[in-house]
Amino acid sequence: MLVSAFTFAQQALFGGAGIVSPEIHPDNTVTFRISAPKAVKVQVTGDFLPTMKQTVKFGDTVMEMDVTGVADLTEKDGVWEYTTPEPVAPEFYTYHFLIDGQRVIDMNNVYVNRDVSTLSSILLIGGGRSDLYKVNAVPHGTVAKRWYTQDGLTRRLSVYTPAGYETSNKRYPVFYLLHGMGGDEEAWLTQGRTAQILDNLIAQGKAEPMIVVMTNGNVSQEAAPGETSAGFVPPSMNLPKTMEGSFESTFMEVVKFIDTNYRTIAKKQGRAIAGLSMGGFHSKFISLNNPDTFNYIGLFSAALGVTDPSISPIYMNEDAKLKTQFTKAPALYWIGIGKTDFLYAANKAYREKLDGMGYKYQYLETDGGHIWRNWRIYLTEFTPLLFK
Repeated sequence: MLVSAFTFAQQALFGGAGIVSPEIHPDNTVTFRISAPKAVKVQVTGDFLPTMKQTVKFGDTVMEMDVTGVADLTEKDGVWEYTTPEPVAPEFYTYHFLIDGQRVIDMNNVYVNRDVSTLSSILLIGGGRSDLYKVNAVPHGTVAKRWYTQDGLTRRLSVYTPAGYETSNKRYPVFYLLHGMGGDEEAWLTQGRTAQILDNLIAQGKAEPMIVVMTNGNVSQEAAPGETSAGFVPPSMNLPKTMEGSFESTFMEVVKFIDTNYRTIAKKQGRAIAGLSMGGFHSKFISLNNPDTFNYIGLFSAALGVTDPSISPIYMNEDAKLKTQFTKAPALYWIGIGKTDFLYAANKAYREKLDGMGYKYQYLETDGGHIWRNWRIYLTEFTPLLFK
């Protein structure tokens, strides 16, 4: 019995024989494998598929890959296998399997990301921009999880400090980076690759050394799911106090905490704010109501036109507040959106409004929709423009 237990422990520790998946080949084609000997049909799907344009043939099976498609796998002795017919473009990807319609992660890949309540396996194809998403041999910053008080609740945020912060006496500018609906203070670190992007851009001399603060925009929530006194509650997108003014009206408590506890450049010229989707909505109204606080504003696929302005003074008198904000001349007002994003029309209407009022901004339009691939691009494009 002891020998059997020890053998089982060894297999659990070292993974046994194992199956290699994903296997990235020298030409950047990728093979996915999973053991499912009793399955009738196994499929793989992920955000690498939009990079594939060719028809894939396996025996009598012909599947056209597109942005919503899946690829049938071929069965080999209970191990189902699929190799992409062409190289996968450099990027940070998520994927999963469907076994007879049941979604599962790749059990042979220990690397996974959580997006609200969904787990996905991940892989990174290096090259080009995606090299910014890798851990490279450069000086590394530090990520800390800090507890503070906002809106009367003890809450947690994540703080990136650049390499050399601990050993210097200098003051640093601060970039407040906000997540989207259902996200939390971990989202930009895990899916956005923020620490890797900042390390690499700073090391390359393309970005100024800066502090990056990643808050939890769900004011009813202490911290990320499973990290609170509520215990292991299921993650949810349907949280109270997200887009009704509470977060925006108390955000200066975050700024005060950071300025009190870190060596910051505590003035408008030393502060930036940006966010994706709901975080873009928050960034717009936080900066709109605090025109003397933030000199750089970024709206990444911002959730515009989704809230009744009458629910909070934060959202009222937008035109008058915009006039004040742009009269005070922010150094940068930046908007990014994907061509097929469901928020494209709302962002276009907002840009037309700014154009009509004569307010200057920078604009980037990318392929794709409401996806992390775009938000990582926006972060790599926006960050080098800060604090110059």
